[in-house]
Amino acid sequence: MERDRDNEYVEKLIKLNRVAKVVKGGRRFSFSALTVVGDRKGSVGYGFGKANDVTEAIRKSIEKAKKNMITIPVKKNTLPHHIVGKFKSAEVLLRPAAPGTGIIAGGSVRAIMEAGGIQDILSKRLGSKNSINIVKAVFSGLNQMLDARNVAKNRGKSLQDLWS
Repeated sequence: MERDRDNEYVEKLIKLNRVAKVVKGGRRFSFSALTVVGDRKGSVGYGFGKANDVTEAIRKSIEKAKKNMITIPVKKNTLPHHIVGKFKSAEVLLRPAAPGTGIIAGGSVRAIMEAGGIQDILSKRLGSKNSINIVKAVFSGLNQMLDARNVAKNRGKSLQDLWS
């Protein structure tokens, strides 16, 4: 599911889960939703919401995703360097790719990259298949990404000195 609200953010539903709580009168159902929100210009966030109604769970997760937005350093429609994101037993390998490669990634990683505006990337999920942990692993990897301007500033050099 993909929505483009006011041409501002792209909202993608990654996982919708129905959970049952057994009570005295029978089963009580509730829903949990995992969504990714991005502006296709380098900002992306994820959110997880729970509610008794599907639409309410999705709405909550989108609100949380907008609060948890991070910026990805994008270089020529790909990542500046490779990274391995880890969360619990989920590992995600993210590698920059040549222009024209496209997004070579599974479902949840693909949704994050499309929402973030990355067009060329190679990725591989290692370990856990849990989509929530995979999303958290991708975001832990993206948080470790180094931006060339920040590296140059930390070293006390200009951007030209760093590249030459």
